[in-house]
Amino acid sequence: MIVVLKPEATDLQTEQVIAKITEAGLTPHVMKGVERVVIAVIGDERVLGPDILSAMSGVQDVMPILSPYKLVSREFQKENTVIDIQGVRIGERRVVVMAGPCSVETKERLFSIAEDVKMAGALILRGGAFKPRTSPYSFQGLGEEGLEFLSEARTKTGLLVITEIMDPRDMSLMMKHADIIQIGARNMQNFRLLSEVGSYNKPVMLKRGLSATVKELLLSAEYIMAAGNRQVMLCERGIRTFETATRNTLDLSAVTVIKQLSHLPIIVDPSHAVGKTDLVAPMAKAAVAAGADGIMLEVHSNPELAYCDGEQALLPKDFRLLMAQLKKIAEAVDREM
Repeated sequence: MIVVLKPEATDLQTEQVIAKITEAGLTPHVMKGVERVVIAVIGDERVLGPDILSAMSGVQDVMPILSPYKLVSREFQKENTVIDIQGVRIGERRVVVMAGPCSVETKERLFSIAEDVKMAGALILRGGAFKPRTSPYSFQGLGEEGLEFLSEARTKTGLLVITEIMDPRDMSLMMKHADIIQIGARNMQNFRLLSEVGSYNKPVMLKRGLSATVKELLLSAEYIMAAGNRQVMLCERGIRTFETATRNTLDLSAVTVIKQLSHLPIIVDPSHAVGKTDLVAPMAKAAVAAGADGIMLEVHSNPELAYCDGEQALLPKDFRLLMAQLKKIAEAVDREM
């Protein structure tokens, strides 16, 4: 349920409401707005009836949250969440671009690609140090060395870094080297990992699972937020369907649906969705038109030699061209790049 306090509620009255919720074994999540304070109550609400809270001084209203995901829902927060990472704001008018190689391969190649994507207008460098692969014999990433290369690339270029976590035991490394932690599609319902990441104050991008519904994606995001981390963004990266013409089926309707149901920013990854270089640009343009808050793209200076997913990576020159085209589309839908 949601407890709405009166505009004139004092700090003492707010603390008394929070104490009552905590005493009942429930978790209060406080959101301080411009005009009033709203408290979301998480847990088995049967132990504390709304009548008890309604009778407390300073409380204006107590309302149920009908959706199964509480903190993620528009019922809890009507305004869009904006995640500010060192001045890069995700969830506002600007469409933020994340770009780079699928995996970190060598320091020199990473630095070269980082310079290229920055020059073209990207604000965030993507690159996998730990790679979940279908085959155990495929390249699994450089691990900690790859994270160190990403940190050096950030220092060299000023780009923020997003990289994927696979194991809760790697959180200390992620806190040191990453600006945004990515939880991949295969781990969307790894609830222990979600809760562990949620216990840290570090921005998280949660990718939609291979066959997950929008509801399941939002419930997974709820795990992160329920653990205390509110810096969560979602990512549509295509889902598995009967169609074989593309690697996955990019569900752009999910962008609009998620914006109706949730206040969290939504990113689109057309590279993993389509799996073919010549299809990436059209889907990136469609994602901006659909209202995505960000685009994640794979860029590689020599895709034929890429350790993984070279078939869907853009050359730097094609990425520059696409960025120029995306700016025009963004302007047409009252956004900017």
